Amino acid sequence: MSESLGSFCLVLHGHLPYVLRHGTWPHGEDWLYEAAAETYLPILSMLDECVFFNATPKLTMGLTPVLLEQLAHPHFKHGFEHYLNDRAERARLDKAEFEKLGNGHLAFLAGEWEKTFTKLSAQFNDIGQDIPKAFAKMAERGLVEIITSNATHGYMPLLLTDEAIRAQVRAGVATSERILGFKPKGMWLPECAYRPSGQWNPPIQWGEGRVRCGIEHIVADEGINHFFVESHLIEESKSEQVFNDGLWYKVGWDEASNYPDRGWRSVNEPHGVNSDGTGLARAFAFARDNEVCEKVWSGSIGYPADGVYLEFHKQWGPRRGLRYWKITGAKTDLGDKHLYYPDNVPGKLHEHAQHFVSAIKDRLRAHKDKTGRNGMVCCTFDAELFGHWWFEGPRFLRDVMLQLNADPEVELKTTQEHLDEVFVDKVVTMPEGSWGEEGDHRVWTNDQVNWIWEIEYRCEGTMLRLLHELDWRNKPEVKELLEKAGRELLLLQASDWPFVIRRGQAVDYGIKRYMQHVARFENLTDIAEKVAADSKYLGGLTEVEKHEIADADIHDVIFPEIDLNWWSQ
Repeated sequence: MSESLGSFCLVLHGHLPYVLRHGTWPHGEDWLYEAAAETYLPILSMLDECVFFNATPKLTMGLTPVLLEQLAHPHFKHGFEHYLNDRAERARLDKAEFEKLGNGHLAFLAGEWEKTFTKLSAQFNDIGQDIPKAFAKMAERGLVEIITSNATHGYMPLLLTDEAIRAQVRAGVATSERILGFKPKGMWLPECAYRPSGQWNPPIQWGEGRVRCGIEHIVADEGINHFFVESHLIEESKSEQVFNDGLWYKVGWDEASNYPDRGWRSVNEPHGVNSDGTGLARAFAFARDNEVCEKVWSGSIGYPADGVYLEFHKQWGPRRGLRYWKITGAKTDLGDKHLYYPDNVPGKLHEHAQHFVSAIKDRLRAHKDKTGRNGMVCCTFDAELFGHWWFEGPRFLRDVMLQLNADPEVELKTTQEHLDEVFVDKVVTMPEGSWGEEGDHRVWTNDQVNWIWEIEYRCEGTMLRLLHELDWRNKPEVKELLEKAGRELLLLQASDWPFVIRRGQAVDYGIKRYMQHVARFENLTDIAEKVAADSKYLGGLTEVEKHEIADADIHDVIFPEIDLNWWSQ
């Protein structure tokens, strides 16, 4: 019997910004419908298929609170049903057109699309049109661990105050618990962005620097025991404490260099994190294994770039067109793409799954040779890579799960299972960073987007000032207005708005959405101050003020249970 080499933890980060009632195509609700049809439902099917083959899949699935809110909302359910029917109808129209053109293969592919969307519609109805509940049931069965995140994916290292960070975390944890029925223990730090304890200076000229609390302490205060970071944060960490002979010992920063066989700075072991020098860790960091992950996400060597797979960018017809071509070649122009042949895909998926499993084992074997310890390969990806960007991705995951179930050298685990079963004997201090470009914050703070932070910092200050000055605890009408303002503050803090602006993707949409939430926040806080000064003012609101309140209620229909105490230390 083969000896175990260690564990494999697959982590998928499911997230989309708030788009309900904020446009449909090309930017808006279609992003959500596409992700549900091409990623979330296929992942659920993948898990069921593994069980059908007598395998036990293990998946750590991130479902951000803002995503959960949208997937659980009746507006999404109605719109998604219409979307699937529209897609099936488009396939039928394409098939008729291809038959007239005398192209039998295109007609066949259109028929396959019709079957796909019809099956998705049936699946959606079979789970009661409740995708979050379906994932929660998978968690109850022990197949999935669901992790939470900030409420709206706020970029924590750049927020001005710890109160604002705590509000994002608390709102996120509360939302996940309300929708899923249980409180997650793991958390996806938005953009894997982390900041240690210590001196902090704003990315723009905004007051003086100050000493800030480390992110690990803020999340641990809310019951989170692990999170995920980019590899360089562990590889550049400094040793703090080690467990030997039943006791913890404080060590110097050079301990990691002196004893590499202990697994210090290895992405193949989780590390406790404590950046303020006060003692043991309450939260643990899992680092992404880039050497294994790049075999999927790399644009040059990644599996999804293989010529047999479905081409993402070429569609038939305008607006929401379907795809009928394969990638063909890495440098093949769209006009020269060949038609897609589904029969060529299963063998290629099997080949790539075998190669991926071999890469996992090579990494675990190398770790064991170096340290004598069983290691762990943690692969983290955006969930939408599987199914949306890489059409065949969920089937690739199925083949990986099936192969690992049959391999005695590797144990499939969720990250929480790994923590429950393996004692973490090291504590480190990590540097600041993210999984963005160059591993720092430059995607979210630069000349293109720093104006966002000037406005956001002013909004943070306004919210905290009003919570301190207004008697909202004894005035329900003021409390309700500040709750609505709090919702808008959470929404304007989403990391997605500076991201799409910096990346040149939906720039106009990102600017518009950000400023809409800012305007609603300012309108609501202005009204709250007037009502707080004179409770009779509420009955004499102007027509415009009534419209502003209604506008926020109509467009922003998530986070129905805002707690103003979230913004306290």
